Amino acid sequence: MTRILVTGGAGFLGSHLCDALLEQKEDILCIDNFFSGSKDNIRHLFANPYFEIIRHDIINPILVEVDKIYHLACPASPIHYQDNAIKTIKTNVMGTINMLGLAKRTKARILLASTSEVYGTPAIHPQPEAYWGNVNPIGPRSCYDEGKRVAETLMMDYHRQNGVDIKIARIFNTYGPRMAVDDGRVISNFIVQALKGEPLTVHGEGLQTRSFCYVTDLVRGLLALMETKDIPGPVNLGNPEEHTILEMAEMIIKLTRSASTIVHSSLPPDDPTQRCPDISLAEDELGWKPQVSLEKGLMATIRYFEKKLGKGVPVR
Repeated sequence: MTRILVTGGAGFLGSHLCDALLEQKEDILCIDNFFSGSKDNIRHLFANPYFEIIRHDIINPILVEVDKIYHLACPASPIHYQDNAIKTIKTNVMGTINMLGLAKRTKARILLASTSEVYGTPAIHPQPEAYWGNVNPIGPRSCYDEGKRVAETLMMDYHRQNGVDIKIARIFNTYGPRMAVDDGRVISNFIVQALKGEPLTVHGEGLQTRSFCYVTDLVRGLLALMETKDIPGPVNLGNPEEHTILEMAEMIIKLTRSASTIVHSSLPPDDPTQRCPDISLAEDELGWKPQVSLEKGLMATIRYFEKKLGKGVPVR
């Protein structure tokens, strides 16, 4: 049985990854400091004899024996990663160094959950992996954007210099059950506002575009990348179907049958106008592409938040 470490395993994405790995009969060690993760996300796994949880902050080294490492630890929503920008940088840099050191010592394969944010405000659309990006290195989002860019640099240098077996996934907008109510990302914001009957807050005119990938599709991509031998990455993982933020607000109001209206606010600094992945590499090399439709994924996410908030949502 393979011993797998998942950093950030109590988070939104990490908890779904732990579920999938346990279904494959793997032995899972989950590490989380619970800054943005939650025990509620993994409570259903506590009785599983092949699941172990350690409260630990990866900016400090940890001595464990593992065969594979999924390195997901880092707040992923602007509200959370800007709450303590220096801590976010430390997680991305010192945390990644610690995980790479562990991978080097144990000869474990390590996968980094990087981000589409490395592309910044893109001058190329859709974004291929060869694009170097257009990131503001001193803006309020740079603790995350540049932190992940440095994490990718560290991964490649440990690979070239020390022969560490690496995988880099550039993850685009992902959504689904277990997102935090106060997550701050667009889909969770809109659903929570709609279920509460509050106005949906759209930044700017809402014409900026995003692509949204359902969490189970994204997890399939991570598993496929980890098991592919010849590609260190980076590899884009996301849904290439593009929607404006205004379209998303209107769709969520319709699906929740909410009486909410839409209000507009000013754009936050460095908010990208377009974000959409070129997933040709993932399709060709991993045989991967998203399968869950936006409406189906949104309804599953709405039902999750309905339970969290105790609001009635009609079942379609």
